[in-house]
Amino acid sequence: MDQAMTSTGSDHTSWLRAIPTDDGRAPVLTRGGQVVHADRRMGDLVQRRPPGITGHQWSTAIRAGVDFVVCAGDSGRPLFAVEIGPPAPAGSAAQRTERMRNAVGAAVGLEVLRIESPTLRAADHGRRIVAYVIDARGYAEGGLPGETAVGFRDILGRLPDGRTGPVNDLGALARAAAVEAYVARRLADPIVRGLHVTWKDGPAEGWSWVEVRPGACLVERVSVWEHRFSCGVDAARLAEDLAAVAVGERLAGLDDDAPALVSRDELRAEIRGLRARRDELVNGFAFDHLCVD
Repeated sequence: MDQAMTSTGSDHTSWLRAIPTDDGRAPVLTRGGQVVHADRRMGDLVQRRPPGITGHQWSTAIRAGVDFVVCAGDSGRPLFAVEIGPPAPAGSAAQRTERMRNAVGAAVGLEVLRIESPTLRAADHGRRIVAYVIDARGYAEGGLPGETAVGFRDILGRLPDGRTGPVNDLGALARAAAVEAYVARRLADPIVRGLHVTWKDGPAEGWSWVEVRPGACLVERVSVWEHRFSCGVDAARLAEDLAAVAVGERLAGLDDDAPALVSRDELRAEIRGLRARRDELVNGFAFDHLCVD
């Protein structure tokens, strides 16, 4: 738990501002009794400066944008925020703003899901991701104590290509697209492969790749940060699925752009680098089979 959250206590409702649905900006989604607003500012959510936050931090943070805010349908109170986009460059003004926004969010106990990807964007992928997380959390909260039900990600059903598989795999469309691209001789291999890890005191991380030409792969990596938050599914598996979504996004543009590819040997060396850092990972490294020549 963040120290800033403990200083204000677990009841942070007095710090958060309800977002009305009649303020002239229509919600982008209503789902599971929750209302989703897009493109808000931190100042729309936090109504006054909390203790421990300097004036400079406050004035910067309240101007910072938030991609999505999920609110209780009955009260309009913010439940959590979702941010999607590339990581801010180290030492940049964007990174400093992000740190100040994070400090304010921690001070008031705002739950935040941060998805970092060079390819995924809030405008293009956000509503689908937010709807998925709302559903996953609702499913997880609906289980009985001690119940050994199938997890949300592992529910089986009919996939887009007609096979039976996990219907809540966000990467299912990308996997089907890869098979179609292979049949059309646009890929060297039809399988979207991947791995996932969770860093101690850090994000969950997912990798996904497909072989475009013999020995040359299109690779995507996604980091998922859960700040005082739970996705309702394993965050590392979600990161890998989102990386597959990003692969699918890039496959759609294969004919228009020459994608930056990574050699299979280089990718294997990077995976071995992850394995060498297994002591820094939660539950170690479970993908030794990918390190074999």
